[in-house]
Amino acid sequence: MYTVGLKKLVEKMALENCTPEIDLAGIKISQAEINRPALQLTGFFDYFDSERIQIIGNVEHAFMQKMEKDHGLGILRKLMSFKMPCIVFCRNIEVSEEIRQIGIEYGVPILRTAKSTSSFMAEVIRWLCVELAPRISIHGVLVDVYGEGILIMGESGIGKSEAALELLKRGHRLVTDDVVEIKKVSDDTLVGTAPDITRHFIELRGIGIVDVKTLFGVESVKNTQSIDLVINLEEWDREKEYDRLGLEEQYTEFLGNKVVCHNIPIRPGRNLAIICETAAVNFRQKKMGYNAAQELYKRVTSNLMKNSTEGEES
Repeated sequence: MYTVGLKKLVEKMALENCTPEIDLAGIKISQAEINRPALQLTGFFDYFDSERIQIIGNVEHAFMQKMEKDHGLGILRKLMSFKMPCIVFCRNIEVSEEIRQIGIEYGVPILRTAKSTSSFMAEVIRWLCVELAPRISIHGVLVDVYGEGILIMGESGIGKSEAALELLKRGHRLVTDDVVEIKKVSDDTLVGTAPDITRHFIELRGIGIVDVKTLFGVESVKNTQSIDLVINLEEWDREKEYDRLGLEEQYTEFLGNKVVCHNIPIRPGRNLAIICETAAVNFRQKKMGYNAAQELYKRVTSNLMKNSTEGEES
């Protein structure tokens, strides 16, 4: 199970810490789901998931304000006894000293934000889904070509980094070389990024390590990119039959998500950068509803039917 530090969330969302006495460094968040305590404020704690972040908005605060003070504090005391990661008060709701002391007593950080409850919840869930997403690391190169994330794979030394370098010279952007960290953000989306230690570096055999950001400028690099297409480079095999029409898509799978994959045979003289650019543009064209292979198939079929009809008439 992946976790993210509460301190990172506080910094990312610019949250105000109302309980600075509590050390946030050791507190981890393990769930992307969050909770607005409703039934819990009435005293019903069955099936309460204490591992979620708890959000207090105007509705919850107004409900607590109508309670007798001792009763309301007692409910909050019982709520915090479950040791949730934190409680966040939205819309700059004032946090009383009594609530602050209860949080300190149970070691539950009390945080505050000026954002509306709904927008804050949506932003936190989106961010946590990315941070806590299942992930794997694979060997390859990830580049942004015309807005499409192209993952170039193949055996070591086949020319992946050289193809990426040529794409950089053509104005495209590098995400990562050698090691690609893939996160499954949703059932439809895979996001690739670079390990911190190798970010913006390319290894070229015979030259060594190249700092892409320094050499080509900040416009040549990108920190994250969705993986839309896989290009698998392989040595040319005369005995193997390669797809020459592309009527049927081939796929490769990462973390249960299927991604369109092209197997490209490598021979001397083939320009890998142009092939990658063409694959990216063709992929975008297919997403927009036009498939060149199917169009050719329709023309050939139509022409055969036409010739057949003319032959019968003659």
